[in-house]
Amino acid sequence: MSMAVSALQIEIRGQVQGVGFRPFVYNLAQRFGVIGSVANGPKGVSIFAQADKPQLDQFVAQLTSEQPSMSEVESLDVTSIAVEPGLTQFKIIQSEQGDLDLSVTPDAAVCQDCLTELFDPNNRRYLYPFINCTHCGPRYSLITALPYDRPNTTMAKFRLCHRCDSEYADPVDRRFHAQPTACGECGPQLRFYSEDGQQLQCDDPVAQTIELIQQGNIVAIKGVGGFHLACDARNPQAIRRLRERKHRDEKPLAVMAANPESLQPYVELTDQRVQRLKAMDAPICLVPKKQNSDALSEELALDQAWLGVMLPHSPLHYLLFHKDAGSPDGIQWLEEKQDLLLVMTSANRSGNPQVIDNAEALTQLQGIADGYLIHDRDIHTRCDDSVVSMIAEQGGELVRRGRGLSPQYIKLPFETDAQLPSVLAVGAYFKNTVCLTKGNRAYVSQYIGDLDNPECCRQLNHTVEQLSAMLDIKPELVVADLHSEFYSTGFAQRFSQANKIPMLQVQHHHAHIAAVIAEHGVQEPVLGLALDGLGLGDDGTLWGGELFKVYKGDYQRLSSLSPIPLPGGDSAAKEPWRVASGVLFQLDRAEQIEARFGDHKAAPMISQLLQKNINTPMTSSAGRVFDAVAALLGLKEKNAYEAQAAMALESAAYRYLKSHPWPNESLLIDTKQSPLNLEPLFARLLDCEDQGYGAALFHQQLITALSRWVADSAVKEGINKVVLAGGCFLNQLLLEGITEQLVANNLQVVTARKLPCNDGSISLGQAQIALERANLARQNKNKNDNDRNNERESLCV
Repeated sequence: MSMAVSALQIEIRGQVQGVGFRPFVYNLAQRFGVIGSVANGPKGVSIFAQADKPQLDQFVAQLTSEQPSMSEVESLDVTSIAVEPGLTQFKIIQSEQGDLDLSVTPDAAVCQDCLTELFDPNNRRYLYPFINCTHCGPRYSLITALPYDRPNTTMAKFRLCHRCDSEYADPVDRRFHAQPTACGECGPQLRFYSEDGQQLQCDDPVAQTIELIQQGNIVAIKGVGGFHLACDARNPQAIRRLRERKHRDEKPLAVMAANPESLQPYVELTDQRVQRLKAMDAPICLVPKKQNSDALSEELALDQAWLGVMLPHSPLHYLLFHKDAGSPDGIQWLEEKQDLLLVMTSANRSGNPQVIDNAEALTQLQGIADGYLIHDRDIHTRCDDSVVSMIAEQGGELVRRGRGLSPQYIKLPFETDAQLPSVLAVGAYFKNTVCLTKGNRAYVSQYIGDLDNPECCRQLNHTVEQLSAMLDIKPELVVADLHSEFYSTGFAQRFSQANKIPMLQVQHHHAHIAAVIAEHGVQEPVLGLALDGLGLGDDGTLWGGELFKVYKGDYQRLSSLSPIPLPGGDSAAKEPWRVASGVLFQLDRAEQIEARFGDHKAAPMISQLLQKNINTPMTSSAGRVFDAVAALLGLKEKNAYEAQAAMALESAAYRYLKSHPWPNESLLIDTKQSPLNLEPLFARLLDCEDQGYGAALFHQQLITALSRWVADSAVKEGINKVVLAGGCFLNQLLLEGITEQLVANNLQVVTARKLPCNDGSISLGQAQIALERANLARQNKNKNDNDRNNERESLCV
């Protein structure tokens, strides 16, 4: 052995399991003549590397500069250790057992290499619907436990054939330790079922599916994270039938196309939008519709200037388009425009969680689906499609975090050895997610749903149990919203009592700001502008348009939007005309309520509710401001789904601004007032006859007023960092406008990127606040202990 030989122990943490990291390390070791071993361990990936020092240095350098496409290295720790005599080769060894501290790899869209094999008649996996490798395929949706090895997945029941086993065991093969790998001989199979749940004996289930869809029928298709309901996106009758059966009257529907070329006639695609569509998470992207294009039914996205579009993310989805294209050989057809466009929406009855189980699909979707394309690879964890807003040219804001993105961890801004408690945060009422922490890592679950639905409530229970077991986390503290009537709050109380651990409740909008703080690792004081729907405030009133000063787990409410009345209470959130009536009452124009909204049966009594202050809570909610303006302009008077009126208002402004400049009226709002009074703006909008101009004017005035309001507070408080959070910032005009003006005032603006700005991020914010307080208490205790020790020493002296 050369005297120059050195040995290193290398520990790599991050998203490094199930992504081909071990074969990458193995091949790197072969290239540089390194001997030793690599294994999946309890902390990530562990490498023992031994070689002459120059080769070893090159090996370590390449570990960070190359990396597999799906990996994300959080840390790489290198320690010099003793050389082991007698080693002659580099080996991949079995996963170690121990206290788990791992990331869970999300599902990934099928890669180009697998697509090439899928459509190659000479390849043994030709047209096999479950082709995958270490660079792509299902992960989180089929993992039952960690570490990520085949026995800990739903593929455990499929025994590898000789050829697949050889690939699986070959370190230089693309399928080395690809846990879901299989082929037509040994892996999952497709079956087709009729609308009455009977299996049909057909040679080609994919052909059967396409035939039904072409006839105007609806087919339930089992995908990666759950079932979809699919129909022809060019067939208005099929779309209306789907809406009627699913009880989804107006909520937008997403469209899947074979490639970007097939979407070009209908939506505005830029290089950036195409790149986002083709990413490994293959999300639904909200993209502006092309003007004057009526080739697709308005039924798909009523009242909206954009459409949700997506590309196939699994081999099975590609096979549907391939069959419709006439089953050509090779992959050239994937570069050409295809006629088939599919509506792809979660397979459920409206409001319920997406169906993932075969037996449940055949019963729960009866009366909705005309057929079922099913396979026998079980889905262990439900994952709805992720949704990303690409409305703005430089977009990319998350709307929903699901398949392909969950449950990636967020590294929190605390020291690794901070001795923090493990926290369970149970999120909000709408768009619920849960968050578990371990050390300085936060694991945010996939989208669960709205907790006004019993099935979604059960899904919350299941997700907590499943994630806790998978990550081997035993919570020491549970965190919930202030609102006592939320199901999640009740769950937290029961969990606290059952597990004999403390419970903490935090304010909703403080959690919104804290989620962005957690994501970006912010450690200094910030101004937080939270524009959202309704959240219970510390004073017992309903907040939602707040300006906070936030630091170290605490906040100060500096100001808010001037409160407006909600006649009918909770009903007002679903009926924007009620909020608009409240605004008219505040403007001393109560006589206009019946004239404007007389078509609603409750209109005659609204004035009485307002005058007598019966069931009319006040709120500073920015979301309700958007609702009121949408109704005042005649855009939307009732919400068929959450934020519909607000999106109609944004769409009207967006369409107007496509062919007109921004309105240039003087600012109507006095930004020196606290609370910020929007009444002069409401009064001006009542005189607007052009809905588009009124919508654009509202945005122009609100953006300018809020920007000046925040900038003035930043000067007063001596703070230069501003966090923008809350569901209203899904409005791209609002987000871009305020960001641009604040940056022009030399302020640093921080927004949500890895998580949605809406209530999907609340659980992370709750956890961040709890840990900030725990860390501060620990620091104070250490300081007090040190002070006492110093005092004792001085007395002794």
